[in-house]
Parts: sequence; C-alpha cells; structure tokens
Amino acid sequence: MSVLFALTIACYVASSLGYQGYVLFQKRPVYRVSRIVLWVGFLCHTGVIALRYFEAGHVPVQCLHETLFTFAWTVVGVFLILQIRFNLMVLGALVAPLATLCVVIASILPGPPVELDPLLKGLWRTFHVGTLIVGNAAFAIAFLVGILYLIQERAIKDKKRGFFFRRLPSLKLLDSMGYSCLIVGFPMLTFGIITGIIYAQMVHGRFWNWDPKEVFAGITWLVFAALLHERLTVGWQGRRAAIMTIVGFVILLFTFFLRFLG
Repeated sequence: MSVLFALTIACYVASSLGYQGYVLFQKRPVYRVSRIVLWVGFLCHTGVIALRYFEAGHVPVQCLHETLFTFAWTVVGVFLILQIRFNLMVLGALVAPLATLCVVIASILPGPPVELDPLLKGLWRTFHVGTLIVGNAAFAIAFLVGILYLIQERAIKDKKRGFFFRRLPSLKLLDSMGYSCLIVGFPMLTFGIITGIIYAQMVHGRFWNWDPKEVFAGITWLVFAALLHERLTVGWQGRRAAIMTIVGFVILLFTFFLRFLG
C-alpha cells in the first residue's frame, strides 16, 4: 500500500506541474501527458482506497485523515468524468493541486483508531457519507469553475486580451460546467442529508438534534437549493450563479471541518 500511496502523490504532483506548464505555455502535448499522469495517479489512488476498504471492512471516511484522502480521490474522479464532456483543459491546473494538497495533508494527519464501533460499519452510513463526499467533490469543482468564471469575466470587462483571457475558455462553457456540477452535487447532498437523518434516528433515537453540524448542513442545502431553483425557474446564470456557488462552497467547507473539529 505504501508504494501505491507514494505513486499517488508523485503522479498528482507531476500532473499539477504539467497542468501549470500547459497554462503557461499552451502546449497540447503537455496537457495530454498531464492528463495521462493524472489518470495513473487516480488509478493508484483507487488501489489504495480498495486495499484500505478490504483491510478495515469499511469505506475510509471515519476520520479527517481518511475523509480528506477519499475526498481527493472523488474530486479527481468527478473531474475526469466531466472532462469527457467539457474538455476544460485549464481546470486541471486547479483540480490536480487541490487533490495533491488534500492527499499530502491526509498523509500528515493521524490515522483512525484500530477498532471501529460496529454501528459505524453499517451500509446505511456508507451510503450517507459516500453520497455526501461525491456531492462535496462536485461542489468543489463548481467552486473552482466559479473562480475561473469571475477571472475571465473580469478579463473581458477590462477589454484586455491578457494572460487569462487567452488561456481561459468562454464564459458560456464555464457556466455550463458549473451548472452540470450543481446538477450532480445537489442530489448527492440531498440524499446524504436524508440518509444522515435516518441514521441519526437509528443510532440516537432522534431524527434531528439541532447540532451545529446539522444546522450548517441544512443551511448549505438551502443555499444550493436556492441556487438550483433560481437557475431553473428564473434563468440565473453567469456572475450571480458563480458568486452564489462560491458562497455555498465556503459554507460547505466550514460544515465539513466542523464535523471533525467541532
């Protein structure tokens, strides 16, 4: 496992550097190599998660160390799937470093306790945490896309065909990918919250405890629900959607760490 772990980090670092090189020099061969290396890193990452699952008997999401490691894997996986449709090449320059950072931080943090409460090994909790992580990964990519959108919009408004204008895709493509991330992330977040409520009833005897983590999870859901509603009914797009996506992800990030630090 240690070899696969080292290969994962090495591939993510190399891919990050490659994507940065592509953004700087705009050489397609550099992009292609970076994408292949990212795929190799993702496969190694998958191998590590699979081994940990078979060793521990549960999905590795029981502590911050495991959750960050699995989150990084999910972010890369969602990104590679979305790339098939959108081929948003410059986005790798943000996604690969994000995955690298999460994996490196995870490697520094202490691992989970040896023994795990049998209640935490249940399939229902696996669905709960798994869907939340997929939703979080989709929103993380939407957050990065939102940042790129605001940067490109600023470049266009300034009427200067500078560094970012020539390297970032059209606003329409960025907005479309951000919307696709929302369509993927929101159902996963919704299902994760619902399964979490049912799980709380099974374990604690109550559906809702007004715990700060639960409250902020509800606020996060409301923000993204409002964003999706506005996009579907009012036709929100562009700058407003990008800003609201960024705000929603910041709240989501706070909720994520509150679960472990609260």
